[in-house]
Amino acid sequence: MSDTSDQTIAAARAAYERITGAHYDAGYMLRRRRSAGAKRLGRRLARIAIADAVILIAAVAAGLVMPLGIMGATAVMAILIAATVTLAIWPPDAPVAPERLRQADIRALPTQTARWLDAQRLALPAPAVPIADRIGVRLDTLAAQLAAIHEETPATAEIRRLVGEQLPEFVRDYQRVPRELRATPRNGKTPDRQLVEGLELIEREIGQMSEELAQGDLDSLATRGRYLEIKYRGEGGAA
Repeated sequence: MSDTSDQTIAAARAAYERITGAHYDAGYMLRRRRSAGAKRLGRRLARIAIADAVILIAAVAAGLVMPLGIMGATAVMAILIAATVTLAIWPPDAPVAPERLRQADIRALPTQTARWLDAQRLALPAPAVPIADRIGVRLDTLAAQLAAIHEETPATAEIRRLVGEQLPEFVRDYQRVPRELRATPRNGKTPDRQLVEGLELIEREIGQMSEELAQGDLDSLATRGRYLEIKYRGEGGAA
C-alpha cells in the first residue's frame, strides 16, 4: 500500500513538473514546514516568558508590602505552573477560517491562506499534496512582495479574489464531495483529478501574479481578471 502511494505521489510530481516546468523540492517543503513550526513555538515561548515575568514581578511587589510566607510562595508557584501550562496549549494555532480570509489585510492574506491550506493537507488526495505545497511556496513569495503595499488597489483586488476567495472555495467544494465518490468519474473526470488540475491552474496564476508584481506591471495584473476555468466547476463538485 505504501509503495503504491509513493508511486502515485512520484507520478503526480512528474506530471506537475512537466506541466508547470517547476521542480518539486520535498526537502525545501519539509524545511518550510519546520520553520513555520519553529516560529509558532517561538511565539508560544515568548507569551509564556512574558506571563511568568509579570507574575513574578507582581509577587515581588506583593512581598514588599506583606511577606508571602510558605503558603504565598506555594501559591505563586502554582500560578506560574498554571499559566505556563495554559499558554503552552492555548490559544491553539488554528488556521484562519476561510470566511475571514476575505477580510484579511492584503499584506497578511498570503501567509494566512498558506496556513489554512497547509492545515488541509491531510484531507487532500496524495497527488494534490505536492501541488498544495508549491502553492504555499508561491504564497510565501507573494507575501514578501506585498509587505510594502499600504492600500488596496485594482491589482491587489485581483490577488485577493484568487488567494482569499477562489482558492479556499475550490478546496472546500472538493471537501464537500463524499469520500466514496471522489474517485468516481463524472463528466469524464473524477473529483480528485479536477482538484489536481484546478490547483495546478491556481499555482500558475499565483506565479504569474508574482512575476507581474516583480516587473511592476500592475496594470496587467489589475486587468487580467482570470478566473478558474468553468470545466473545474462541473457537477463533479471539485470546484
